[in-house]
Amino acid sequence: MRYDLTPETRTLGYKLLTATVTPRPIGWVTSVSPGGIVNAAPYSFFNVMGDAPPVVALGIMGRPDGSLKDTARNILTAKDFVVNLVSRDLAEAMNVTCIDAPPEVSEIDLAKLETLPGAHVAAPRIARAPVSFECVMQQVVETGPVQRLLIGEVKAIHIADACLLDPERGHVDTTGLDLIARMHGAGWYAQARNLFELERPVYGK
Repeated sequence: MRYDLTPETRTLGYKLLTATVTPRPIGWVTSVSPGGIVNAAPYSFFNVMGDAPPVVALGIMGRPDGSLKDTARNILTAKDFVVNLVSRDLAEAMNVTCIDAPPEVSEIDLAKLETLPGAHVAAPRIARAPVSFECVMQQVVETGPVQRLLIGEVKAIHIADACLLDPERGHVDTTGLDLIARMHGAGWYAQARNLFELERPVYGK
């Protein structure tokens, strides 16, 4: 079956993209409004996109009326943000921050989350997150009338001590992070429990 995507098939296209590009890592973004309100929102159009410099990308769609979501507006104003990763024990709190709260309401407060200050950015990180990336905005690309691709340069990485096997060498207990990822539909998530390893081939060997 072939699906040709056009502006008229946007809803169908979204459904097909999110049902097939799985699992998707969740970037739980914290940012600060001009009025000092801390915003938290999860995004599954997210990934790391390079290491020289280290950058992450967030795909943020606008509201139905075309206006910016709080996260995008905050990042464009403050020029920084933190991407927190979501462990299974934080899934319910993360889900609370999906709420369509008005800009003057902090999702951090609604989810009863504690935060810690950033070392390089004004935005705080979520204290219980196993991993947090402090980012400064590098550039923004308008990929459509109601969506933007925000690219941030990572200035610091916080990893919970319990999830490090060898801190000096940067060896992480990746499975111990117990991260969840987005799947299909409105509320389906997954955990990486079944792993397998492949040896990368070397040409001529």
